[in-house]
Amino acid sequence: MRAKLLGLAAGLLTTVAAPAFANDSVTEGIKNSGQLVTQLLNYAGTRYSELGDITKDNVGDLQVAWTFSTGVLRGHEGAPLVIGDVMYVHTPFPNNVYALDLKNDGKILWRYHPQQNSDVIGVMCCDTVNRGLAYGDGMIFLSQADTTLVALDEKTGEVKWSVVNGDPAKGETSTATPLIVKDKVLIGISGGEYGVRGHMTAYNIADGKMAWRAYSTGPDAEMLVDPEKTMVLGKPIGKDSSLNSWEGDQWQIGGGTTWGWTTYDPELNLIYYGTGNPSTWNPSQRPGDNKWSMTIMARDVDTGMAKWFYQKTPHDEWDYDGVNENILVDKEIDGTMRKLLVNFDRNGFAYTMDRESGELLVAEKYDPAVNWATEVDMNKDSETYGRPLVVAEYSTAQNGEDVNSTGICPAALGTKDQQPAAYSPKTGLFYVPTNHVCMDYEPFRVSYAAGQPYVGATLSMFPAPESHGGMGNFIAWDAVKGEIKWSLPEQFSVWSGALATSGDVVFYGTLEGYLKAVDSETGKELYKFKTPSGIIGNIFTYKSGDKQYVGVLSGVGGWAGIGLAAGLTNATEGLGAVGGYAALSDYTALGGQLTVFALPN
Repeated sequence: MRAKLLGLAAGLLTTVAAPAFANDSVTEGIKNSGQLVTQLLNYAGTRYSELGDITKDNVGDLQVAWTFSTGVLRGHEGAPLVIGDVMYVHTPFPNNVYALDLKNDGKILWRYHPQQNSDVIGVMCCDTVNRGLAYGDGMIFLSQADTTLVALDEKTGEVKWSVVNGDPAKGETSTATPLIVKDKVLIGISGGEYGVRGHMTAYNIADGKMAWRAYSTGPDAEMLVDPEKTMVLGKPIGKDSSLNSWEGDQWQIGGGTTWGWTTYDPELNLIYYGTGNPSTWNPSQRPGDNKWSMTIMARDVDTGMAKWFYQKTPHDEWDYDGVNENILVDKEIDGTMRKLLVNFDRNGFAYTMDRESGELLVAEKYDPAVNWATEVDMNKDSETYGRPLVVAEYSTAQNGEDVNSTGICPAALGTKDQQPAAYSPKTGLFYVPTNHVCMDYEPFRVSYAAGQPYVGATLSMFPAPESHGGMGNFIAWDAVKGEIKWSLPEQFSVWSGALATSGDVVFYGTLEGYLKAVDSETGKELYKFKTPSGIIGNIFTYKSGDKQYVGVLSGVGGWAGIGLAAGLTNATEGLGAVGGYAALSDYTALGGQLTVFALPN
């Protein structure tokens, strides 16, 4: 079969034809815009749909078409898949899967209820979420909380194979969605707050055997890097680049976990993903740059070998996890078309890079409240080129252990957490759900013990002072100019994944539970509906018969909603989030529901 990556429009990856470039079943599914075969809608991660029956002129007429209760009361991230006339719905722990017949009132065709040890809940740092299923070669792939990667027959739910990717006894868990590329299933690992050493692993689709594993820290061979050919900002990383940036053998418990999103360029045959925070949160205990935590990694999908790295926050002092999605677009810069990667990092900076070479092109704050650094040094002749210029007042390392550094913006949950942004080739803009939250941060000395929290900091969070009036914004971003085009304030952080469509509508959800639709050009609100619980899932759209539908999983939770999800009340619990979001309980309650909308007949 001739594999093609859907060329959505100018600004997206162009159409290519090469049998070995991508998994045929996935690329065929991506080409059919009425289906959903991957969480980010396509390999480029744009979360843009060509479906356009629902437009900015008629979206105000949306009505609830049908609903489905998941039966689980924790944070619902990700979105269902739609293959043919079947919708596949996942839940948080215990990670149940339902296959629903879209032609027969959502009849349950099969269900998968995994048997997992509930002890894993105790080592999941920020709720028992799961970011969704993946599809390929007639199988539905699920990465369970206990790190078991399962391949289910799409027709029957039968387990075709399963493999264990980690050890919960060491604090290793899984919350990420797999990515299916060619003959491989790619999956990361969670557990940075337990001293887990991060890795990305590729398993063979056919039988689940490991094809390669690339660690985030440690010896070159285990990281799958070539000291002379793996580049950072145009230069070879050099021998033992990671080992030389840690004290002793701290890299073995160094974090850099890989629980975010992965994207793929079939022309370059490269995958892109981010690594998380170093362990512990006390920077005084781990001198050095702590490479390669907090890093965008570009790797050959066949071998896992690294092409280039870029560390966004060296020697992280604030838990600015670097795992957010890397969106791949082609755009003109200085009169030349460039293959770009755009990343909205937790640290409050939005990065535009050349995804082939790793050249840094733009690095600007996408929230004006960000204060921990003045800027990213863009002078290629400078010794600090590519590094953020840290403000001493907000440096938890410079202030030292047992000192409460106050008023740091953003908070540890970042200007944007895992909730994925969207990109519209029609407007050329990125649509970004953001947090407008600051924190006080007091590091303290902590000892490592396998399976025990390895945090070493006490946090409290609060709305940014003198803010626009809330804890969140939904913004439109120009990645070439590095500036906000428009910004919509929200009372709470916007924790849902955005969706852009060819109907000139952008959708997002709020922590109070509203599904909202806005004009992609102006940001004008066109529609809203309050679902039964707060939304931290990703808005999705599909076609069944000749009708377009829009849907979302609601079920408050995640880091922002951990107080509600886990019944926590102490302000510093939930790694500091409980106090910051205490008012959320006045607006929503626990739930687990899929709500699907359509235009009236």
